[in-house]
Order: sequence, then C-alpha cells, then structure tokens
Amino acid sequence: MTQPPARTSETSVDRLILDRWSPYAFTPALIEETELLSFLDAGRWAPSAYNSQPWRFIYARRDTADWERFLSWLIPFNHSWAQNASAVVYVASHTVMNIGQVEPVPAPTHSFDTGAASVLVQLQLNKAGWAAHPISGFDHDLARAGLELPEDYALDAAIIIGRPGDAGSLPEGLRARNVPSSRRPLADVAFSGRFPGQQQDVD
Repeated sequence: MTQPPARTSETSVDRLILDRWSPYAFTPALIEETELLSFLDAGRWAPSAYNSQPWRFIYARRDTADWERFLSWLIPFNHSWAQNASAVVYVASHTVMNIGQVEPVPAPTHSFDTGAASVLVQLQLNKAGWAAHPISGFDHDLARAGLELPEDYALDAAIIIGRPGDAGSLPEGLRARNVPSSRRPLADVAFSGRFPGQQQDVD
C-alpha cells in the first residue's frame, strides 16, 4: 500500500490536510451504507450562501444493484482503476435557491459551496482510514440521464471512495502515478492587494 509522504508546508497546515491525497490503487472492499453515509454527513455541515445547502450526493456501493451502472459512465481510463473501489458518489449542486422569494433565484456559488462540502467528505473519510479520488472524467450526459437529475441541478464531479491498495494492482502505465502530487508554492496562489502582473492606473 502506498503511504502518503511526510509532506511539509511553509506554514502550520494541519496533518489532516497534508496527508489527504487521491490514490488510484484501491483494495476491492465492501463499505457499509451507514459508514458511507457518515462520511457524506460531514459534507452536510459545509458553509453555503444563505445556508442554501446546494450539494447532493448520489451514491452506489460495491456489490449493489447500481454499482456497474455507476461505473459504466466513467471514461475507460477512470474505469480501469475505479472498478476496484468501494463506492462511487456523483456530486450535484442545485443551481437555484429560494431565500424567501416567490420564485427561486440563481445560486451563483452553487459549485463553490458544493466543492466545500465535498472536501469535508474527503477529510472525514481520510481520517477514518479510507481514501477518495475526485474525478470529472465521465460521460456527463449518460450520468445525468441515469441519475434522473432535474434540469436545475449541475453535475459537478464524482468521488471514488475505497480502501487504499497496492500500486501493483494497477495497469502498468498507471503505477508510477499512484503517488501524492506536489503543490505550487504559496506565493504562486496567494496575492496581496491585486492579481500579479496587473498595472495600477495612475492619474
């Protein structure tokens, strides 16, 4: 089993965050519905605009009636490793919200809020010894139809969940990729005052 390295950061980022990564290798293991729901429940506590809570998690567990159907929507590359996982969770977000009006209004932060909920899910399951790999590589039209997703919901991503496995179980071309990825330096993503390279107008 591939272990996360002793990642370090130039600031005091918590180990719970530094040790989260997205493996490709999983051990074919069953997950109880109650345990999966406890992970998804963590996402329920994310912040959202006007407390609109736009996130929705539609899941299938290994060896259940919907398992092969959920896998079938993945692109071949993702199917090759996700078939060994324990659950596939499709993540959707409500694109409108009702905050007291007669008619719903657009929810401009629906994907942002749902991303926050998804991160909490991943941190919760990682703490419990499970792993997650979020993906966008699936046939969105087939998945929408198969999930019977209403028109006012966006299909944002899928999360592959399972017990971390040995890289030797992966197709040969994928084994070297089953390692925690690096990150850009903090100075490349956090800026004071304005985006770098933008010139301030001077009268």
